[in-house]
Amino acid sequence: MDELPLLIDLHKDADRQGPGGDAESEQALGLAMHTAGLLQRNGRLKVADIGCGTGASTLVLARLLDAEITAVDFLQDFLDVLDRRAQSAGVAEKIQPLCHGMDALPFAENAFDLIWSEGAIYNIGFEKGAGDWRRYLKAGGVLAVSEITWTSATRPAEVQAYWQGEYPEIDTAAAKLRILEQQGYAPIGYFILPQQCWLDHYYRPMQARFADFLERHHHSEAAQAIVAAEQQEIALYEKYRAYYSYGFYIARKN
Repeated sequence: MDELPLLIDLHKDADRQGPGGDAESEQALGLAMHTAGLLQRNGRLKVADIGCGTGASTLVLARLLDAEITAVDFLQDFLDVLDRRAQSAGVAEKIQPLCHGMDALPFAENAFDLIWSEGAIYNIGFEKGAGDWRRYLKAGGVLAVSEITWTSATRPAEVQAYWQGEYPEIDTAAAKLRILEQQGYAPIGYFILPQQCWLDHYYRPMQARFADFLERHHHSEAAQAIVAAEQQEIALYEKYRAYYSYGFYIARKN
């Protein structure tokens, strides 16, 4: 069985589809607005939230900004959840959902003041995403993305091998900042997501959904394999969380 429908079913009722938190989204937004100078812009900001999932970050942006937000995800199931949440929060008029992949986005050049992407740019790769999306930013516009990052120069072989296999572009913050500079950005700020963004906001809620998920799918081999893979990732984080996290990167287009 194709695992994508199973993954959608496991994650569509989650607040977040990856590590993060509202406080950390607000921290990154503060850097974008104050340090990078977006507060000086006139009129409603134009924002794209790429890989928005069910909209945790989109709702933070909509709550805090006077903005028109294009929320992009390739899964309509996630966008449907986002729409319901936006309606409930009273911010739906600020959000335009767009069901589309991350590459070859249907945007005009210089369309946005801010491009946001939490825990999603890995789908096309950090370097490609930063490079491709730059043309959609206005002069002086801001890119704010979170990306899995090594937090030490060396790490145990087990965790190195796992993440190298899952995402070969995993690297240190210094390497990621250098990529941003090479892609035509001026880095403005960077910080590491704390462990509650992984455990309290992502992994523990996911674990609480496993039993119902397996029941819905009659404990099929495919469903059990997904749960086993997620449990492996969780166990790895619990053992080696001193060596990696998500880094939040905020950079201004030169």
